[in-house]
Parts: sequence; structure tokens; C-alpha cells
Amino acid sequence: QVQVAESGGGLVQAGGSLRLSCALSGRTFSKYTVGWFRQAPGLEREFVSAISGSGRTTDYADSVKGRFTISRDNAENTVYLQMNGLRPEDTAVYYCAVYKTIYGFGSKIQDYDCWGQGTQVTVSS
Repeated sequence: QVQVAESGGGLVQAGGSLRLSCALSGRTFSKYTVGWFRQAPGLEREFVSAISGSGRTTDYADSVKGRFTISRDNAENTVYLQMNGLRPEDTAVYYCAVYKTIYGFGSKIQDYDCWGQGTQVTVSS
């Protein structure tokens, strides 16, 4: 059974940093893209970043480019999201999810499954 667990959220002032972790279990994840998404109150869940199974390919939403960095450690089955220069508009629940197909890659939410419970990130101004 696949399990996905996010951690690392919290309250931070604008300009601060957080590192989110996504722990994966129940499958060999080195062949699967993992994505980070976020959902703010009253808004739809949106794509933040994705990393291919090998880690060689990454993608970012325009709103976080240059501030967020995604990485992964396949030996530890963990994907990270380093968030620097945080802004109040980054406040949301952050989720990670696994791409449905081996070697697939993309930013469409419908192409991902195995969602975690999310971790709250709150950025104060």
C-alpha cells in the first residue's frame, strides 16, 4: 500500500524559509515523478513543482521560480521542497503526490494520485 506523508510546514515571516519533506513508502519510487501542489482557502489546488524519478528533470510554477527548489533522495524515498523568500501569498496547505504512470512527467493535477494529508504553510506579513 502506497503511503505519502508531508512534513515541515509551519508559521514563518515573509522573506523566511521552510523545507518541506515528502516521505514515500509502499513502492519503488525512483521511476515515478513526484509533484508538490498547494491549496489556499477558497481556491483550487494548484501545481507548485515536480521532479522526475531520476531527479534530472524539474518543473516549477511561474509564481515560485527562483524561490523554491525541489529535490529528492531515492535512497531515502523522500522528496524535498526548499522554499526561500516566502511571501504571504504562499500561504496554503502543501501536498505531495505521485505521478500515475512510470516515467511520466507533468503538472496536471489529474495525472497524479497517492496524495498525502498535506502540511500547512503560513507566511505572515
